[in-house]
Amino acid sequence: MRSPMRALAFIAVLGGVLGLGACAQDPAPEDAYYRLRAAAPARVLATPYLPGTLEVEKFVADGLTAGRPISYSEAGMPHQVKEYHYHFWTQPPTIMVRDEMVAFLRAAKVAKAVVTPEMRVGADYELTGRILRLEKINGAQPRAALDLELAVTEIATQRLLFLNTYHQEVAAGGDTVAAAVAALDDGLNATFTRFLADLTGQ
Repeated sequence: MRSPMRALAFIAVLGGVLGLGACAQDPAPEDAYYRLRAAAPARVLATPYLPGTLEVEKFVADGLTAGRPISYSEAGMPHQVKEYHYHFWTQPPTIMVRDEMVAFLRAAKVAKAVVTPEMRVGADYELTGRILRLEKINGAQPRAALDLELAVTEIATQRLLFLNTYHQEVAAGGDTVAAAVAALDDGLNATFTRFLADLTGQ
């Protein structure tokens, strides 16, 4: 019969081995944070298209698209979306994309003033946006997808002046999250540029 002392010694040795094994495991990856950046508009209007103040509301989005963890899907499986555990946006996309739109429209001089609700000033027009898709697409040819619905209304009359949905799928330079974010920047630039042209008819 094994003595109690030998049994205790065996348990102690086994615990030490298991403890060393746990210490030898790779550390968890560091969290990484990303932001979207739209380029300055290629065209600046000589005269503001909207003769007043345009207020850009916080965009809306559903489910995973609204969260800070970056979303992704697999090529050929567009209905299944997942999120990364260590890759995050610096801000919720509903705020981040809105703020980039504000900067873009100000630079383009689309209105006499472009503001956000936080400024608490009277506005003549309102721009609303819905982010329908914002994700990395994994596959043999990595891509990034951005779908935006944009609308402009005249506040006094509640008349809808503009409504359109924009779809962008852009090839990424690699299969990394950073490459997908760069591709989303390109998609954002293309969407904003097309929106400006469609809104102003130029």
